[in-house]
Order: sequence, then structure tokens, then C-alpha cells
Amino acid sequence: MVFDTLGNALKSGVKKISNAIFVDKKLIDGIVKDIQRAMIEADVSIELVLSLSQKIKKLAYDESIKGIDKKEQLITLIHDEIEGLLGEEKELKLSKKSSIMFVGLYGSGKTTTIAKLGFYYAKRGRKVALLGLDVDRPAAMDQLEQMAEKAKVACFIDKKEKNPVKIIEKYKKDLEKYDLVLIDTAGRDGLNDELIKQIEMLDKKLKPEHRILVMPGDIGQAAKTQSEEFQKALNIDGVIITRMDGTSKGGGALTACAETKAPVYFIGVGEQLHEIERFNPKSFISRLLGMGDLESLLEKVKSATDEGYQERMEERMKEGKFTFLDLYSQLEQMNKMGSMDKLVGMIPGMSAAKVPKGVMDKQEAKMKHWKSAISSMTEEEIENPELLEKQTKRIGRIAKGSGTTTTEIRELLKQYKMLKEMMQMQGGMAEGAMDQKAMMKMAKKFKGKMKV
Repeated sequence: MVFDTLGNALKSGVKKISNAIFVDKKLIDGIVKDIQRAMIEADVSIELVLSLSQKIKKLAYDESIKGIDKKEQLITLIHDEIEGLLGEEKELKLSKKSSIMFVGLYGSGKTTTIAKLGFYYAKRGRKVALLGLDVDRPAAMDQLEQMAEKAKVACFIDKKEKNPVKIIEKYKKDLEKYDLVLIDTAGRDGLNDELIKQIEMLDKKLKPEHRILVMPGDIGQAAKTQSEEFQKALNIDGVIITRMDGTSKGGGALTACAETKAPVYFIGVGEQLHEIERFNPKSFISRLLGMGDLESLLEKVKSATDEGYQERMEERMKEGKFTFLDLYSQLEQMNKMGSMDKLVGMIPGMSAAKVPKGVMDKQEAKMKHWKSAISSMTEEEIENPELLEKQTKRIGRIAKGSGTTTTEIRELLKQYKMLKEMMQMQGGMAEGAMDQKAMMKMAKKFKGKMKV
């Protein structure tokens, strides 16, 4: 994950300050060196690295501040200064009827980002349409169409037309039916006069509420030049930074945008449709310092979960029904939210628990095996899992058909039974039929037994 090295250096520094009996020169010099090295690896500019270093040292060497006060002030300083480097949070405010025009160079991830945002806002009740005006890149229209289909949002393109203005005229009336229109435009290898002229023309024609620059995190400090050039030429409102899930240079892009006063609205943190997050410096720093980020976790759950899923599960609970099909649906929902190590990092306190990465990998592999096993079952077995206990030969057949082991199938069955009992208890609780004593009994029964 981006900023891992910096996050580890910051956590280590804060821990050393907290545990130190005395805050001396040797301790501070060591912490500053670790933070400097990590920030430079994250591609933060040397000027910003030196500025932070000097502030930490100045406070640490101030003889007028003693003991605990100095520790607290140092930890606060590190937190606040890193947060300051990332700029202030700025929300992308949309009117009831709104349109956003996206600009960016080749390879920035613009088309994918548009589909992600379409998915994001559709989940939040907006009636979204995507408009394809990139008539230069041969695969642009196809890509936008495919991504829109995955996001389940409307898409307006014309693969034969080479004049973007004619495409706008063609779909003008259709687009009036939507309250949010996201517009894909052409890119270039660099911001040249031809690109500026084309986007200025589209801007006058469309009059979008917002103009957003999309650029990849791995361009590092070059983000500063790019955001300044686009701001000067096209008066952009802000930035979305993509590929923030695996690049060590993300610090350069984030801090460069903060320097040029170009607010970062969203960051792309993975390849899946829901893997886009509102950029919140406070939450970002909390995650870096191992404090978790519940707000982003809840946003991720909201984006990944099907709208009617929770309702369906509540109905099933009330009816006392829970089959392998329901379990499969739960595994699917978890899979949509991304890798387990990413989710664990968002839960306050969990990063401090130092859960080995291998454990998370094994759990993900186990869930995949369970899904394969359920896919290999007959309809009768899916609806009546108890059959596997009565007719154990079925277990061997399922294991063979799904490429798993009989031990894994028995473990799946065990987890299913626990979940079913828990669902039934929760159903009773929802109906008000569970008293405090029963709730305590439920907590005691399932403590430490659930594996998913």
C-alpha cells in the first residue's frame, strides 16, 4: 500500500517518543533521520522534508518545555505537520443538476475514474450518465461503454463520430433526464496547444459545473507542474489522483497538489469499481499512524454492498432461513470490499495488533475455496446444508469437484451452522424477543469461534 514506509516510520517515531524517559538529542536525531528517509522515498520534496525536520528539532531542543508536555507537543507537531503537507479537505459540492468535465493526459486513468465516480454517486442516489467525447483514442469509447455497464450507469457514445460537438448535440435532450453527467475528454502525451484548444471549446459548449484533472500518483513531484499548467490553461477546480494503492511516489503527487492549492477530491486505491475514496487528510494520517479510518471503511462498505442486500438478509433472519446461498452472498459482499489486509488497516487498533500478512492471505484463500465448494453443490445441498451431515459421501464428491479437501468442506459446514444460529439469534433480537441474559449467552457462545 502507498506510504507504507512513511507510515511505519511515523508510527515508530511516535512510539519512541511516547516510551522515552528523556527526549534527548540522540533520540530526536534518529527519529528525524527515519522520517526524512521515508518521506524522500514517498517522493515528498526536499524543501518540505527539511522544513518538517527543522520544526521537530526546534521543538525538541526547546529547554523551556519539559517532560510529558514536550512529548505531547512533539507527537502533535508530527501529526499536524504531515497533515498540513497534504492540504485541507475540500468536498466536491454538486448541485441538483450537475455536470463534471474530466481532463488529463494519456495513461492517467481518466476513463476508469469516471466510471468509478459514476458508480460512487449512483450508490448515493444520483441518476448518473457518462458522456464519451474522447474521439482521438481508438479504444476510449469501448472502454467507457464496458466500464459503464459494470457500474450499471447510462452511457452515451458514438463510435463513428469524430466531432465531439456533434456527439454533444446528438445526446443533448437525453442527458437532460439525468441529474449528474460525467464527461470523458481526449488526452495527449503532454498539455499542448491542440489539447487546450479542444478542451476550451468543449468547456464553452458544455458549461460544466466542475472541471477536474485526473493524474496518476506515480508521477510524483511532476504533479506540481502538471496541476499548475492545467490550472493556468483551463481553470480546473481540483484533482483526482489515481494509482494510490501501489506506488511509493504518491507523497509527491499529494504534497505537490497541496503546494499549488489544487484540492484533491478523490484518490483511486485499487482497480475495482468501488476502490475510490474521498480524500480526507485527517483520515489519511490516522491510517498512516495506525489509528484506523472507520469513516473510509463505512464508505467502502456502502459502495461495495448491493442496495437491497441488507434488506434481504433482514427478511431471511426474520423468517429463520439461512442457507449456503446466503453464505455465498456474504462471501461475495466481502470480496467486493477488497483485500482483507486493506480492510484491517482501516479498523482502529487493528494495525497495532500486528496481524501477520500471511494470516490474511490464508483467510482470503480459504474464502475462495469455500465459494468454489458452494458452486460445486447441487441445488438441494445449497438449500439444505444439513444433508452433508446426514450423507457424508456428498462431502467427498463436493471436495473432488471443487478442488478442495474434505476438511475444508467440514470447516465450511461448521461455520455455516454457527452463522445460522447467530442469524436466528439476531432475528430474535430484531423482534425484541432476546433479553439481556440471552444476549450475554450468545456473546459467550460465539467468542473466538468465528473464522470469517
